Amino acid sequence: MSALVNLYFRLLKLALVCCLGLMAALVFGNVVLRYGFNSGITVSEELSRMLFVWMTFLGAAVGLREHAHLGVDTLIRRLPPTGRRGALAAGHIIMLGITLLMIKGSWAQMVINLTVLTPVTGLPMGLFYAAGVVFGVTSAGVLLAELHGIVTGRLSGDDLTMTAESEGLVEAHDLHLERMGTAPAPLNSPLSSKP
Repeated sequence: MSALVNLYFRLLKLALVCCLGLMAALVFGNVVLRYGFNSGITVSEELSRMLFVWMTFLGAAVGLREHAHLGVDTLIRRLPPTGRRGALAAGHIIMLGITLLMIKGSWAQMVINLTVLTPVTGLPMGLFYAAGVVFGVTSAGVLLAELHGIVTGRLSGDDLTMTAESEGLVEAHDLHLERMGTAPAPLNSPLSSKP
C-alpha cells in the first residue's frame, strides 16, 4: 500500500513540474510573440490560469504530506509528549473538518460548472474546481493516515511537531555551528535548543 501512495505522490510531483513548465512556456512564448512578432498564443492566459490553480492545489497537498508548511511550534515544543499528542490530534481533526468542507464545496462548484465553458479554450469551468476536489481527497487521506499514527502511538518525539523550519533559520543554525567548530545537529534535536 505504501508503494502505491509513494507512486501517487511521485505522479503529483511530476504533474507539478509539467504544470510549471507548460505555464512558463505559454507565458514566455506569448510575451515573445506579442513583442517580437505582433502575434500571440490565444489560449495562453486562460490555460496558464488553470495550470496555476492546479499547481497551487497539488503543491499544497504534496507539502502537507512532506510537512513542508511553515508553522509556529513554540508552545507545542514545551508540552510533554501527551500534550503534544493531544494538540496534534486536535489540529488534525480540525484540519480534517476543514478539508471535508473543501471537498463538499469544490464538488458542488465542479458539478455546477461542468456545463459552463471557458470563453477561449472551451474547457469546462468545472476543471478549476476539480483541483479543489483532488486536493481535498488527497489531504484527507494524508490527515487520516497521520491521525491514525498519532492515536496508535506510532508517532513519538519530534514527529509530534509537524512543522518545517525556515530555510534561513536552518542556514543560520548551520553557519553558527560551523563557526563554533562543531558538526551541525538537527534543529529538532535537544542540542539545537542550547544557547
